Formats: sequence, C-alpha cells, structure tokens
Amino acid sequence: MTAIPFAVKPAELKEVIARVLGDLAKRIDLRLDEITVTVSAANYLAAARLLRDNPECRFEQLLDLCGIDYSEWRAGEWDGLRYCVASHLLSISLNQRVRLKVFAPDDELPVVDSLNGLWNSANWFEREAFDLYGIVFEGHDDLRRILTDYGFIGHPFRKDFPVSGHVEMRYDAERQRVIYQPVTIEPREITPRIIREENYGGIQ
Repeated sequence: MTAIPFAVKPAELKEVIARVLGDLAKRIDLRLDEITVTVSAANYLAAARLLRDNPECRFEQLLDLCGIDYSEWRAGEWDGLRYCVASHLLSISLNQRVRLKVFAPDDELPVVDSLNGLWNSANWFEREAFDLYGIVFEGHDDLRRILTDYGFIGHPFRKDFPVSGHVEMRYDAERQRVIYQPVTIEPREITPRIIREENYGGIQ
C-alpha cells in the first residue's frame, strides 16, 4: 500500500500555484494556512483545468462550490463586483487543498463558466448556486432549479430578496389544484422584550 505524501507547506504551495497559473491568477492569498486563488471570469475554466491537470497541483476532487453575494459589503470598503463563485478543491494524491474564486463580470446577469465538464461533482452545486443566487453557469447541460419549486420567482439567497418571498401557494378546492398568489403575510418588525418577574432567579 502506497502512503499518501505529506502536503507541502502552504507558503510553498502558494508559490507552486503562482508558477503554474502565471498570469491567469489575479491574486493569490494565504490566510490562516488556507490558499485562495482569485481569477477573472475569462480565465476561470483555464485556471481550473490547470489546477486539475498540472502534476504539481493535481486537484482531482471538487469538494464544494457555492455562490456568494457581496452586496452588503458595499456599505463598507467593498467596491467590487457583487456575485462570486467559490470552489474548494482537494488533491488526494498530493494531500493539499485550495479555494478558487471567480466574480461574475455583470451584476445584472451574473454568468460564469461551468466546471461540470472538469468535475462531475460540480453538477448539483452549480444548480444550487443558480437556484439560490441566480448565477448562470455557461456550458452546464442541465441547469435548472434544485431546491425551490419550478414556478418559483426570484432567488432566495440574494440579499435583496424579501424574507417572506413574492408569492405563496395554496390548494384551491374549486380548481382542485395548487395555485400561486401574491404573499398575504404582512411584514412586521419583531422587537425582543425582556420580562422579568419579581425575584426571578433570586435577583433582588
């Protein structure tokens, strides 16, 4: 049985990835012993393929892929694009990990390339990010909702999406089917109150 080699130190792996990706990487960050590679949307697929195929990287597995909405960061120091896709890659043979990030160039219609052709595990992850954030993955051959209903309007994880939603569904006995209608729940502010009885918990 062949032993799994020890992973190189994060600082060394950062240098390896910088050398392998070259100009494809916009930035490579090392924080808390974790490496994050940020690439442009135009270089996303090429960079991912290099990370998978290069013998110094060999990231054979995509463990996770998720969407990120940076809209609320704009109230602070953030002035970049709104939607991001973050993928977590694992090299089993070299015992190392990396996070790959890409920002969709258009906030109105966020589109990035699909990684489903490189890692089959991206399939449902990309469908989830499409469903919840509205990020479109170009080249995905089965991009449809996975968690919400087919007739659902909107994307629930966008930070501008109302908590109560836009529509609700109910069963109509006359039509004998489920129908959609505008939300009837009135939004309300919930203010927590603290009510202490006299001598509660032995407090005088």
